[in-house]
Order: sequence, then structure tokens, then C-alpha cells
Amino acid sequence: MGDPRGAKATLAKRRADVAEMFDGVAARYDLVNDLLTGGLDRVWRRAAVAAVAPEPGERILDLAAGTGTSSKPFADAGALVVPADLSLGMLQVGKQRQPELAFVNADALALPFADGAFDAVTISFGLRNVEDTASALAELRRVTKPGGRVVICEFSTPTAAWLRLAYHGVALRVLPLVARLSASNPVAYEYLAESIRAWHTQPALADALAQAGWRDVEWQNLSGGIVALHRGRA
Repeated sequence: MGDPRGAKATLAKRRADVAEMFDGVAARYDLVNDLLTGGLDRVWRRAAVAAVAPEPGERILDLAAGTGTSSKPFADAGALVVPADLSLGMLQVGKQRQPELAFVNADALALPFADGAFDAVTISFGLRNVEDTASALAELRRVTKPGGRVVICEFSTPTAAWLRLAYHGVALRVLPLVARLSASNPVAYEYLAESIRAWHTQPALADALAQAGWRDVEWQNLSGGIVALHRGRA
């Protein structure tokens, strides 16, 4: 997996702490994400949906679904989507906004679903918040039927040296400052910056997927590698 590039985010990954942190930002989470990314988060989420390629009647698990923003496109495509998240606060906001979705409170390390329950599983911008990446990937593999697919959309490592410097040296330092002006809980966005710095490279995450039993693993860089889509088959 490679060594994490920071300690603060690793120490902050206790499940109760992470859930409480996201409870505190739930009401303005989607709005602040739009502001902080200049709308790019919508582009990245559309790419994730395209990678999943939902079909009518398929069962899809959308883990770390938050308020369900990432889940609605699957439902619109005719799939039976299950938006799941550890944060009750996020789920409550999501249920208010999208009452037609069947939100589930779930822990990525102990998913409350049967083996092979889903045709596809996906998680966007949430895997790095899980205490044990390898165990989460194994749980996702367990609940996916043979031949089913996984798509992970996550912040990653920019491929060009100049972009890495600008991103890690400037953008991630500015992010918490901007969040203080727009977010209800700016500490959560300080954690966000730390967790991105501490996250694994594209090849390291691909290796972790393979070790968890996923095959045909590949990735696609978005925005120069600021975000990466990893895909695999069960």
C-alpha cells in the first residue's frame, strides 16, 4: 500500500469521530463542495456514474453516499440503488432532499448486506476516511456478485510535477482557509486536506484492490490525477 504521507488524517479516522465530523457539515456539504472545487466535483461524479454504467434493474451499492447526490443518477437510470453512509446526519439531510431513496446507515468495515447482493458497488470520496482500507475493499468484494464491478472515485496524486507542487503546496493549504469562510465546521475541511495528503497513489490503490480479490483492475486519471477512478471485477 505504501506509507501514508501524513499522520493527522490517519489518527483522525476513528469511525465515531469521522461520523460526528460529517454530521456537523451535512446541511451545507454539497454546496461547500461545489464552492471549493469550482464545480469540478460534479464532473468527477458524472465520470464515476459513467464508469459504473448502471443498467435498469441492477442492484448498486453507493457507499459513503452522504446526502445521496451520487446515488440519484443510478436511480434515474433505473437501477435499484442503496445509498449507504456511516453519518446519520448526512443520511437525514439526504432523506429530506430525496425521500424516494432508501438510505441505509452502514459501516464500510461491516456491511449489513448478504454475500453477492450487488451487481456493482461504488464509493466516491469516502474510502480514504475508512480506518482500514484493505478490510473495506474486501467487504465491498464480499457483497458483489461474481463478475460484478467496483468503481472508486477518490482524490489521488497529480501526475505532472508542476501540478503536484501547485496542488499540495498551494491548493490544499488554501482549502481550509476558504472553508473557514463558507463551511459550518471548517475543522472538517482541515481534515479533508490532511486526508488527501495522506492518501495512496494510483498504483498503490490498484495493488490494494488486487490484494482484496478484485481482478482486471485499472484506473483513469481525472483533472491531471487530482482525482482517479479505479475499476475492477469481482
